Amino acid sequence: MFKSVFSFEGRIRRTEYGLTRIFAFLVILLIAALAESDGAEAFGLLMLLPIYIMITQGAKRCHDLGNSGWWMLIPFYGLIMLFGSGDYGPNEYGDNPKGEGNDDPYYGTDFQQKASVLPVATNQYPAGEDNGNTVGRDL
Repeated sequence: MFKSVFSFEGRIRRTEYGLTRIFAFLVILLIAALAESDGAEAFGLLMLLPIYIMITQGAKRCHDLGNSGWWMLIPFYGLIMLFGSGDYGPNEYGDNPKGEGNDDPYYGTDFQQKASVLPVATNQYPAGEDNGNTVGRDL
C-alpha cells in the first residue's frame, strides 16, 4: 500500500484511494491553519504537495476502473472512484491490485496472445469444398 505515490502509472484499490484522500485533507487543513495563524503566504506552496498526491492517486484509481486519469475531472465521478469496484483481472493499465484474476487464463497477462491464435469457425467455404460438417444440411 502507498507504493510510488508520485507516479501516475498503475492501479490502486479503493482503500488506498480513500486513505490518501483523508490524509491529504488533514495535511491541507494543517497547512491552512499554520498559514492563517502565522500569516506566512509561503505555506500556500506547501499545499501543492498533497494536491499533487491526490491527483496522482486519483489517476491510478481511474486506471483501476479501466478509464483514463482524465475521467476524474467529470463531476461526481469521485463517488464512483471511492465506491466503485475495479476491473476484474488485468487491464491496459496493469494487474489487478487485489490479485483477483491476474492468473486467470482468460484475463491473465497473456490473454491477448492466446486470443490472437484462437481458431475461428465460419460457414463460408468455396463452392465444392466440404469440411465434413453435416450440421444444418440435407443428407
